Amino acid sequence: MNRYEFLKSMGFRGGALMALLTSCIREEDTYVEALTISPSSNTTPVETTPPTTGTTDLSTIKNPLVTIDLTASANAALKTVGGYLVKSGIVIAQASAGVYVAATQTCSHEPKKRVIFNKTEFYCTDHGARFDLTGKGLNSFGSKGIAVYKVATDGKTLVVYS
Repeated sequence: MNRYEFLKSMGFRGGALMALLTSCIREEDTYVEALTISPSSNTTPVETTPPTTGTTDLSTIKNPLVTIDLTASANAALKTVGGYLVKSGIVIAQASAGVYVAATQTCSHEPKKRVIFNKTEFYCTDHGARFDLTGKGLNSFGSKGIAVYKVATDGKTLVVYS
């Protein structure tokens, strides 16, 4: 049982639950296991193609936001498809074999850093806002979209840039 399930079982709901969940943050809380979300009956599945990951001379990138050593054990989440991590307010994930995507962790519905990667989309854990891999909103909470960044890799290093 995780902290969220425990607090819900104790009767906490709504704002009180959120206040308790955000009152103490631990380092391991920045890496969250992706949730499985079933689309509701009033949503239409959208087929999108994720941005392609560029393989380039990384030294030519002018506006790097985050640089990640893909060989470091601290970044092991990026070695598997669906794995993600959060660095400097940016969610970085491996969307499919060798294809990386990156988006802001700040949700456009309310400016809270709650966006995670959920298997095939970006998802806000606060209100359920959903975004495709291009940043387009997939439901009413995500209707404003989120910022998506360019990603390049040489196989050992990954650079997120604008």
